[in-house]
Amino acid sequence: MTSASIHEFADRNVDPHVVGFLHIPATPNGNGLVFTHGAGSNAQAPLLRAIADAFAEAGYTVLRCNLPYRQSRSFGPPGPADAARDRAGLKNALAALQRSMGFHEDEHSASWKLYLGGHSYGGRQASMLCAELSKDELNLVAGLLLLSYPLHPPRRPEQQRTQHLPDLHTPALFVSGTRDPFGTIEELQRAIKMIPAKTRLMTVEGAGHDLGFKGKAKKEGLPQQILSEFTQFLPLSS
Repeated sequence: MTSASIHEFADRNVDPHVVGFLHIPATPNGNGLVFTHGAGSNAQAPLLRAIADAFAEAGYTVLRCNLPYRQSRSFGPPGPADAARDRAGLKNALAALQRSMGFHEDEHSASWKLYLGGHSYGGRQASMLCAELSKDELNLVAGLLLLSYPLHPPRRPEQQRTQHLPDLHTPALFVSGTRDPFGTIEELQRAIKMIPAKTRLMTVEGAGHDLGFKGKAKKEGLPQQILSEFTQFLPLSS
C-alpha cells in the first residue's frame, strides 16, 4: 500500500486540457514523472497505477494522465489526426506537473528533474515529443520511461516506427516483454542503436505487450524492478 496521496487532477486553462491523477509522495525527492497510457486504455490502467505507486513511494511526484484523444472519447483507439494533439497534451502535462511541484519555467532545473513516459502508444508519443524539442527545450525532459514500445504493428515488421529515433536526444529506458508481438527484443535492440542519446533495454521474460498486467492479472514485483532499473539508469544525483 502506497503512502503517497492520490488526487484527481485537471487543468482546463490550457488547450489541450490536462486530466488525470496526481500522486504526491510522503517524502518528495524533488523530481516528477508524467506517465500515460496505451492506445486502447486510459489513466486508470492497472499497469499505470502500479508504476505511479512505485515511483511515488520512492519520492517522485507522478502525474498519470489521459491523452487528449481519450478525454474526447471514452473508448476506441486514437486516429492519425490525434497524434500531434496528444503530444501537445503531454507537453502541457509536463508544465502542469512542474507548476504543481512549485517550480516555475524560469527556474534552473539543476535541483529537480522532470521525466516522461508511457505504455505503448503513450510512450511512443512521449518519445516523438522529445525528438521534436528544439535545442532550447532539450532540458525540459531529463529522461524517458518507455514500456512496450510499439516498434511495428503485430505481424507487420516492415512497418517500423523508427523515423524519429535518430532525432531523439533524451536518455531513454525501454522495457519490453520477450513475447511482445509489436517487436522482438532483437528488433528493438537494432532500433535503439539509432538513438544518439544514452539508452538501456530491460527485458521481461515471458511477458507480452501488457507486461503481465491484463485484466485482473498483475506481474507482482515488476513495478519495483522497473523503478530500480530506472534509478540505476538515471540516478537522482546525475
